Amino acid sequence: MMRRAGLWHPRLAALVAGLGHGDLLVIADPGLPVPAGVEPIDLVFARGEPGLLTVLRTVLADLVVEQATVAEQLSDQGLLDGVRAQLGDIPVRRVTHEQLKAVSATAKAVVRTGEATPYANIILQAGVPF
Repeated sequence: MMRRAGLWHPRLAALVAGLGHGDLLVIADPGLPVPAGVEPIDLVFARGEPGLLTVLRTVLADLVVEQATVAEQLSDQGLLDGVRAQLGDIPVRRVTHEQLKAVSATAKAVVRTGEATPYANIILQAGVPF
């Protein structure tokens, strides 16, 4: 598949296109465990590459999101500011890292980035465009 813009990764593009209202997609650092039964999509090719913000920006261009969740332990202010800027008016919940991992077990997939910031994981809840 070749597109002019948006997601070029074939599996990630198909996954995002197939998400329904309320479905969860996790964008994660490479250390987040992927629960059994949840599809892993590994994008990481080097430490820091691709970064979480790069992947988040690209996914948000193709996915309607009604809510996001991050761990309370994510303390990197630059990364938090970047996440909030990209999400705009989408509400962001803060939960413990343990709660985030538990909720990840209900996700359709975990997309592993190369982000090397501790606790750099975000759960996106699919919305509807109307």
